[in-house]
Amino acid sequence: MAFRRFGALVAIMFNFSVWAGGKQILEEIIVTAQHVSEVDVADSANVGTVTHEQLEARTVYRPGELLEATPGLIVSQHSGEGKANQYYLRGFNLDHGTDLRTTVDGMLVNERSHSHGQGWTDLNFLIPELATGLEYKKGPYYASEGDFASAGTVSVNYANVLSTGIGSIGVGQNQFKRMLLADSPEVKGGHLLYALEFEHNDGPFVHPDDYRKINGVLRLSRGDVADGFNVTAMGYTAKWNSSDQVAQRAIDSRLISSRFDAIDPTDGGESHRYSLSGAWHLATDAGLAKIDAYIIDYQLNLFSNFTYFLDNPVNGDQFNQPDRRVTTALNASYTRRAPVAGLESATTVGLQIQNDNIHNGLYSTEARQRLSTTREDHIIETSAGVYLENTTHWLERFRSVIGIREDFYRFNVASNYDLNSGHSSGQLVSPKLSLIFGPWAKTDYYVNFGKGFHSNDARGTTITIDPKSGAPAARVTPLVGSKGVEGGVRMAIVADLQTSLSVYRLDFDSELIFQGDAGSTSAGRPSRRTGFELANYYKLNDWLTIDADLAYARARFRDYDPGGERIPGAVEGVASVALAIDHVGPFYGAIGYRYFGPRPLIENNSVRSQSTATINAHIGYKITPRNRVEGDVFNLANRQASAIDYFYTSRLPGEPTAGVNDIHFHPIESRSIRVNFIANF
Repeated sequence: MAFRRFGALVAIMFNFSVWAGGKQILEEIIVTAQHVSEVDVADSANVGTVTHEQLEARTVYRPGELLEATPGLIVSQHSGEGKANQYYLRGFNLDHGTDLRTTVDGMLVNERSHSHGQGWTDLNFLIPELATGLEYKKGPYYASEGDFASAGTVSVNYANVLSTGIGSIGVGQNQFKRMLLADSPEVKGGHLLYALEFEHNDGPFVHPDDYRKINGVLRLSRGDVADGFNVTAMGYTAKWNSSDQVAQRAIDSRLISSRFDAIDPTDGGESHRYSLSGAWHLATDAGLAKIDAYIIDYQLNLFSNFTYFLDNPVNGDQFNQPDRRVTTALNASYTRRAPVAGLESATTVGLQIQNDNIHNGLYSTEARQRLSTTREDHIIETSAGVYLENTTHWLERFRSVIGIREDFYRFNVASNYDLNSGHSSGQLVSPKLSLIFGPWAKTDYYVNFGKGFHSNDARGTTITIDPKSGAPAARVTPLVGSKGVEGGVRMAIVADLQTSLSVYRLDFDSELIFQGDAGSTSAGRPSRRTGFELANYYKLNDWLTIDADLAYARARFRDYDPGGERIPGAVEGVASVALAIDHVGPFYGAIGYRYFGPRPLIENNSVRSQSTATINAHIGYKITPRNRVEGDVFNLANRQASAIDYFYTSRLPGEPTAGVNDIHFHPIESRSIRVNFIANF
């Protein structure tokens, strides 16, 4: 029945979308992206665009940290460089990406029913020099954003044409080496963009990461902002070793030599990502039509050991999580501008289809050699989402954005345990509403409401027995609903200063958790997050700009439990300040301070993490108009702090068989310097 209803909605959308159009709308979007101020443009206080120039001024240790241009977002790591990052936003420990929807060139990066964690977001294939900018939204208020978008969404797009060719060679401490070559010459009325990247990094670890990456992009594009298309091939492959999080007592007892040592030095992995995508748009004075489609071949072979000798005192607790998949997807939307009852109005209809063909598993290993099988699964996960969104200007200083989307999911799990095989499905309707008042005195006011969701791991929807313990296991709901409400203000009263403030509340029906080392999924408690975010961007003059952001969140479970109400790992306070300098003779540079506040590590708040504060710096010198040299300094003050903290039970050699509860952490990298020579041609 659900898919018959979906078919009817698709037919309605298809009939509606035969109207051509959108030139004026597209031009407005492009103009918006080129300006700092979004007063009288944005639909909430929590959306923003970060330009290519702003991204260039940031100092990033790894590609995923580019996302920290989003106010209040922290990007961290608890393992080797090839692994997906950890993300924190709006009171969430988002693990490897759940509830932060991330796209690159329209391709969803979050991977569903992944072997290591739901929503796995591996951004190591990202090449920052190709990014035209970054767009972010927060909260479940946008009809075009579906799965994983409750906390926020981040979109990165690549350029069709580079202003100049790029040749870059970088070297640094800890055996860091990077080479990049990119250009976009004209080819038969269009452009052929190419980029090739090589990178190696050991990090400061006793057992070097030995991270080796090869990355490439090839794109053919034609047309312009009104009518054009591109076809893009991407390829990424990497291998690495991991110094995973370590127990604090292992350092205190001198079992390991330093905070950069490892308890199991054989952890690590390898991965590849190959994709082929195409995008087309057509704009006229009446509206805008867009279609993009892609296919992704992704594979990961990951070895981890977080509890050391707790489960297996003889061989250790290392486990292997392979994941290989082919993802295919199609996205289409049409926006038509047409008056309604004499009022200025625009309506967008959209369709999003995705299919994942997944093979993954969980194995016990020692030094990367398999000992036993916990589970093996073949998953087919298919989804379709349709949405409708209307913007109407009711008065000169009042408009509304009303949206609704419906999502349909089907899961088919074939497990090596027949009792865990089966079919399941889910369906969810998500209404949205935004009210925008203003501008008055260059100030907009916003009220936003919306429902959203994240999908759960497919294996949890068909499970009957725990594959590790053999005990009965409860199934979980396929789609977990969220509900948000927010008020905000955006001001541009002072020339060249933009300030936005938002206050929000976000509820989840259940904190569903995939336990990767056990191969099982458990349903957590209902939760609530309330907080505020303050973002400022100030261009004082032609040579100095300042970014200053502050965010705080209160995360609690909504039901009573004697164990406590805190959500372990939930981010609370985040702050950052960055100064960027340019047009000062041949010199330019930036310096940034980032504060990542303490967090509860268990429900009763009796164990908390320490705060982490870092300073990164960037300086450049223009040798000629086309050649320059740049230097980056990471962790300038050489702080000994944590990138991430956990509290759980593990067992070191010689300890009681029941193990010991302890804080486990992954350190931030020690101070390091990198130098890059860039030639434009």
